[in-house]
Amino acid sequence: MSGRLKLGVLVSGSGSNLQALLDACARPDFPAEVAVVVSNMPTAFALERAHRAGVATVVLDHKAFGSRADFEKALAEALVGAGVELVCLAGFMRLLGADFLARFPGRVLNIHPSLLPAFPGLHAQRQALEHGVKVAGCTVHFVDPGMDTGPIIGQAVVPVLPGDDEAALTARILREEHRLYPLVVKQVATGVVRQEGRRVVTEAGPALGEQSLRNPGEPG
Repeated sequence: MSGRLKLGVLVSGSGSNLQALLDACARPDFPAEVAVVVSNMPTAFALERAHRAGVATVVLDHKAFGSRADFEKALAEALVGAGVELVCLAGFMRLLGADFLARFPGRVLNIHPSLLPAFPGLHAQRQALEHGVKVAGCTVHFVDPGMDTGPIIGQAVVPVLPGDDEAALTARILREEHRLYPLVVKQVATGVVRQEGRRVVTEAGPALGEQSLRNPGEPG
């Protein structure tokens, strides 16, 4: 649809956050649309989600490329070819280098299942439980070449409940991810938030980090 920001979503796995974005983009008042879904894993179920939504897909198996630079060049070309204006990582299990990011300055987002800068990298929920934290959550941030080190745009907080295991905490965080990611994409698409160095400036509305702490199922 004319006037809607074109998203390119990068995936490696099941794609539940991709589904949240697809559902949001299906609403006529949402200011963005998914133009292409790109996976580095040919068997990723996220590709099936894209097919069901009628969204174009591209598979770029990183193992088929001679170098990271070659893979990222092909990745950037696929996104540019689809007219992508904002890149959204949704369970994409590859670090992106500076050359790739320079093609989309301030236009690459990621969602991570912790309250960054705590617990970057893999198994964030397990790390949170091992450290005995009382609250956990998720973060949407701009991507830089580091491991989950880019400027933070928004966060959502969930309690860690007595008896939680990794699966229970993961499920509770995931529900907040599915709510937060489309909200951030909307804010970026409409120019409400922008990056200035390490800071993320909010032009209007409540700060995206101002999330209430409540038990799942309680009224917000």
